[in-house]
Amino acid sequence: MAEAEKKDLSDLKNVAAEAPQAEERKPKIDAQGRAYATGRRKNAIARVWIKPGSGKVVVNGKEQSVYFARQTQRLVLNQPFLVVGRVGKFDVTCTVTGGGLSGQAGAVRHGISRALENFDPSLRPALKHAGMLTRDARQVERKKVGKHKARRSKQWAKR
Repeated sequence: MAEAEKKDLSDLKNVAAEAPQAEERKPKIDAQGRAYATGRRKNAIARVWIKPGSGKVVVNGKEQSVYFARQTQRLVLNQPFLVVGRVGKFDVTCTVTGGGLSGQAGAVRHGISRALENFDPSLRPALKHAGMLTRDARQVERKKVGKHKARRSKQWAKR
């Protein structure tokens, strides 16, 4: 039998030093200088392209103030830029399908966050800490038989 090599803690330090480091992320930018990402929320899917510009946001061919009439939806849409401190520095073009306006605003926010990460990987920690890169997996609960809605029971009469 061959003698087994004895290893101690100093050998582990050498192994850690020799281990390959994680690859540094590189920007993913196309020929037109845009970064692309897909965002999802509820049943809505958004395809988002960002490029450096004046802060113009176009959703399905319309300005954001026309497409998203509510101020809260526009606030949700611009959250990624507030988190990374780049408000008004990127032009956004996106197409959104499915779901309602609330889900679509969330999908565009998710897409913008992922596109910002693709454009500049150094923004990832701030976006990740704010929870912008995580897809919100909550879905509408289905209606049950014998109920008015998913959980709302029929009215009960005492007499």
